[in-house]
Parts: sequence; structure tokens; C-alpha cells
Amino acid sequence: MDRGPRDHPSSGPSSAVPASGTKARPGWGLLAALTALNILSFVDRQLVVTLAPLLMEDLGLTRAEIGLLVGASFIVVFSGLTLVMGAAADRFGRPRLIALGLGAWSVATAATGAARSFAHLVLLRTAVGVGEATLSPAALSMLSDRFPPARLGFASSVFYAGIPLGFALSFVLAGFIGPWLGWRACFVLLGLSGLVAVVAVAAMRDPGRTGSDRRERLAPVEMARGLVRAIVDRPAIALVSLAGALFAFASGASQHVITWLVQERGFEYSRAAFLSAAVVAGGGLVGNIAMGVLTDRGRRLHPAGRLVVTALLSGLAFPLACAFYLMPPTSPFFVPVWFLAQAWMLGWFGPVLAALAELAPSGLRATVLGFGLLTINLLGVALGPWVAGFIGDRTSLTAGLVASLAVGAMGLVPLLAAAWLLARPAAASASRAD
Repeated sequence: MDRGPRDHPSSGPSSAVPASGTKARPGWGLLAALTALNILSFVDRQLVVTLAPLLMEDLGLTRAEIGLLVGASFIVVFSGLTLVMGAAADRFGRPRLIALGLGAWSVATAATGAARSFAHLVLLRTAVGVGEATLSPAALSMLSDRFPPARLGFASSVFYAGIPLGFALSFVLAGFIGPWLGWRACFVLLGLSGLVAVVAVAAMRDPGRTGSDRRERLAPVEMARGLVRAIVDRPAIALVSLAGALFAFASGASQHVITWLVQERGFEYSRAAFLSAAVVAGGGLVGNIAMGVLTDRGRRLHPAGRLVVTALLSGLAFPLACAFYLMPPTSPFFVPVWFLAQAWMLGWFGPVLAALAELAPSGLRATVLGFGLLTINLLGVALGPWVAGFIGDRTSLTAGLVASLAVGAMGLVPLLAAAWLLARPAAASASRAD
């Protein structure tokens, strides 16, 4: 369908190529800086789960309440504002927008150290969600402007390597400082470190926007219409977002693992924290890099290749994750299978978000990414930890974690449906034209 730039800013799924046809020069320094910020954000996001046994003991919280703190209390506001912040990133300076969010979430994190009840924690986690909503859509939009499609999956995976690194650092922070100074000091120190970085982030250079409409900033109403039109014209956007939400249900529920190790597998807290740090960091890094490289290779072979490779790797991961939750910790396969399952749990984000960035019209890239993140977080990250914790309070966390995998496996259906749409001759021709 041929439309002008105001009606439909881009005619194909790839949007990291300037109008002149010259590929954007990769920005490795920008990627490193944004990945560091993502690490910081996930240290902050994970710290409640990492400190869960201490919070439960001190404040009398239940497993379901921990699930709500990780999920709904943070994600509902975070998800809604991600779409808003995505639209803002398509209109305003992205580094300053990120810096504003960093300052907000750091203040809220430091204040969490003074929380005295579950209600206080809910309020402060909501404030953290407001701040962190600025980062992902703006950062992924900036990366899409600096990396061509053949490298975008790798760049997105490196950015999302901030998840395992952030999780691992949160385990280390909690393992060292928690028993020594208490859980409150962990939040205060983390919040102060974020505030220190605000000025440097605000001074970052915003890369030029690519695509035929890179000089045009759409009005909010036009953005909303453009988003609806993009989803209608490119149904793969909705299908990939739904697949990501179902995957996130399973991977979000896995945040209960440290509580599961302590309460149902008999691990001592510090040992569980440090072992989790090692597995999450190692498995997550391997998963992110491997899935980024493999899905980029698939994308070079065929427009639907990224999604097909992601589906194949995910289909192998679900049985492994189920085996990990069910096997005894004395088994010699316990840690290796955990490592492989963790590689997928933290590795699928980059390829899925790279696919959404390619599908998005360039002038609406951050807005479409915001929509995808809204769907993934609201339906997956918000519900997965709460449902697993709810089941855990009534039966066992093992049952809750296994149930989350059954939900996650259903994500293979919309992912393969999106791949089929991209594999059609018309879609393939449009992708090659881009």
C-alpha cells in the first residue's frame, strides 16, 4: 500500500536505513551507554525479588504480595506510561527524556529504604515504574537509528543483556549488603548511584532519526492514528507483541526462583543469592548474545527468519525450564539445566523487540515499541509473578512456576503466525525493498 509520509511514514518493516539508502553507522558507544542504564534499571527492578526473603521476614509479606510488588504495582503504571513515553520519544529529545526518568526512579528507589509497610512499597514501586517507563522505547528507538537491520537483533540483545547483568548485580548487592547493613541500605545506595548518573545521561547526543519522515514530528493525534493504522496494516505487530506477553508471563514468574530455592529447595539465603547471580549473569549473557546472533542470521536469510529462529529456540527452552523446576537440587544436571533455561528466560527480549522495531514505521518506531512493551508488560510481566505467587501460597511455588511455563508455551502460536505473515510473497518483497 503506497501512502505519503504523513499517512504512513514507512512502507516496509525495516526502518533503520536512512532515506538516502545509506545504512546507519553502528554506534557502539551509544549501545554501551544505553546498556549500562538498562543494567541499572534492572538492578532496581529486581531488588525487591532478590531481597524478598528479608522483606517477608521484616514486614510480614506473603508470596503473592511479593508477586504484586514485582508485577502489578510496578508494571501497570510502567506499561501504560511506556506507550506515552514512546510517543514522547518520537517528538522530543530522547537523552533528556531518559535522564528525567532516571532521576525520578532513583529518588523513588532511595525512598524505598524508608518503607514501613506493603502499602508504602506499592506506592514507591509505582513511582519507580513512572521513571523507568522512559528508558526502553527511547533507547530502542535510538539504537534503531544507528544499527541496520542485519545488526539490530544483536544490538537489541546486547541492550537486553542488561537484564541478566542487572539481576546478577542485584543478587550480589543483596548478598553482600543485605546481611551486613540490612535491606533498607540496599535501596538507598542504589537510588543514590542513579542520581549521580543523571547529568551524564542528559548530556548524551541524540542520534539523527532515520527514515523518509525523519525531519517530521507527528502531532499526538496523528501518532495515535498512525499507531492504529500500523497495527491494522501490519498485523504481525500485534502477534509479535502477544507472543512476547506470553513469554514474559513465564520469564516474569521465574523471578520467584530465589524464594523457591530458599523455601522449597532448602538453600541458605546467601548461597541462593550468589548462585543465582552466577547463573543469571552467565546464562543470561550467553542467551542474549547467542539469540541475537542466531536471529540476525535468520533475518539475513529470510524476512521471517528472525521470528522462526526465535520460535525454534523457545520450543526447546520450555521443556528444559520445566525439567529444572521439577528436578532435585542434588542432581548433577540441576545447575546446567538451570543455566540453559535462564539463557532463554533472559534472551528472547532482544529478538522480539528487534522484530517490532523492524515492523514499525520509522516515524512511529518508539510509539510501536511502546505499544509492544505495554502489551508484554501488562499481560506478561504484571500477571506472571502474581499468578505464580498466588498458586505458591495455596499449593507450592513449584506448581506456580510450572503453570507459568504452560502459559508461556502458548506464545509459540502467535509468533509462528507472525512469521507466516512475513513469509508471504508480498511481505517478503516489501522487506527486500526496504
